[in-house]
Amino acid sequence: MEVSDMLGYAAATLTSLSFVPQAWRTFRTKDVSGISLKMYAVFTLGVAVWLAYGIVLGEVPMMLANGLTLVLACAVLVMRLRYGRRSPASPAG
Repeated sequence: MEVSDMLGYAAATLTSLSFVPQAWRTFRTKDVSGISLKMYAVFTLGVAVWLAYGIVLGEVPMMLANGLTLVLACAVLVMRLRYGRRSPASPAG
């Protein structure tokens, strides 16, 4: 394996795994108050384009990283859409 491939796999692993805590926390707490819908929508689209670019180039590390990141980003985006529609709790009193 070439050094460039090893770097690609290392970067793919680190960037993809960085989304796991956010996705897990959002799934567990259903708290999406700190997640920008517009930002996540644009980010998810960008990841999809990076995945397409990796496919066109035939770059496996790019395809794996962006494929996994796309799944996680879509999960967070869906949760943001689903849980973000809740009305805020009425203050007690």
